[in-house]
Amino acid sequence: MSKIGKKNILIPKDSSIKIEGSNLTVTGPKGTKKLTIDDKIFSSKLKESEFQIEPHEKNIDKKTSIMWGTYRSLINNAVVGVSTGHEKILELSGVGFRANLKGEILNLQIGFSHDVNFKIPKDIKIAVEKQTTIKISGADKELVSKIAADIKNLKPVEPYKAKGIKEKGQFVLRKEGKKK
Repeated sequence: MSKIGKKNILIPKDSSIKIEGSNLTVTGPKGTKKLTIDDKIFSSKLKESEFQIEPHEKNIDKKTSIMWGTYRSLINNAVVGVSTGHEKILELSGVGFRANLKGEILNLQIGFSHDVNFKIPKDIKIAVEKQTTIKISGADKELVSKIAADIKNLKPVEPYKAKGIKEKGQFVLRKEGKKK
């Protein structure tokens, strides 16, 4: 039995889930998300403000238990995304490192001889609060995390002076420099 799969998913008042066979449509104020569930293995129950996914009685084995928790997490991420949204905050650290928004392009000055331009997808909102803080938000958790990872890979944090792009709260293991 899956510990995560057993938990009910609470649906906020302004969001709703529609079940059509193996397709789930989650709608809310931030958008709509469609998911597909293997209805040969799982059955879904929708009560007033709670949603639950359960495997059929004869199909409970280790693989089904793993997939039960995975599907539950995917559905919960979709519900949270369309109701409140997901966000990641990136920090730039280094001398002269800064970020600017130019329409649909994020312009980064991150220690190269040229500026780095990052094209923003249409489902994602990026805000530059300070010149060294980038806020990425959207309804799809996977897409928000992928965009944050792509931006972080433009200039990974180096271990000596911790210069680069990192997530807020990310721990950087520092190394000691050369000794004389």
